Amino acid sequence: MWLINSSIGRKVVMSVTGIALIFFLTFHLCMNIVALFSGEGYNTICELLGANWYAIVATLGLAALAVFHIVYAFILTAQNRRARGEERYAVTARPEKVEWASQNMLVLGIIILLGLLLHLYNFWYNMMFAELIGTEALYGPADGFAWIQETFANPVFVVLYVIWIVAIWFHLSHGFWSAMQTLGVNGKIWFNRWKVFGLVYTTLLMLGFLVVVLAFAFGCAPSLCAA
Repeated sequence: MWLINSSIGRKVVMSVTGIALIFFLTFHLCMNIVALFSGEGYNTICELLGANWYAIVATLGLAALAVFHIVYAFILTAQNRRARGEERYAVTARPEKVEWASQNMLVLGIIILLGLLLHLYNFWYNMMFAELIGTEALYGPADGFAWIQETFANPVFVVLYVIWIVAIWFHLSHGFWSAMQTLGVNGKIWFNRWKVFGLVYTTLLMLGFLVVVLAFAFGCAPSLCAA
């Protein structure tokens, strides 16, 4: 199957899964914005999702997207390294017109993966997973607002999340337009438009996550003031 065996096919899989994950990040940010303004509203969403069958199916689908994206990223990176052979050691300067993110996608990917594991531990493990297996934790599995406060009261987690968000921004700032190019948006005019749109969109997306983290870290979220 060309999607698996060919380099172009793997890039298509990377592009499609990457765009799907951007849609998820958009949904996730919408949830976080609710938490920014209403703890009760956020907990209502957490209870609606919880360990219900549709949430579990969606989680499994999301996990599959993430696994495909990560695995194919490592496959393509290894493939590119093999193709370059010894030439990669001869390059001492970054080629002109090549973005920093493009040259460091593997490093960014590793940082993002580690951040994802941390995020799963702080939230998914204590919420959906705890509800599935029936364990008791510091807060209830549907009390997502309390878990947000608990997590970002720890300055170490705040710093790690900020680094994670910055890494995701660098990854997306290159990955979005690269995906569009792979999917056939090659015309100079439309490609440049999509590139600008992708940069603006991903920047606003990551700024939204950053605002949520810092608002809870410094205790100035409107939902905290109203509590």
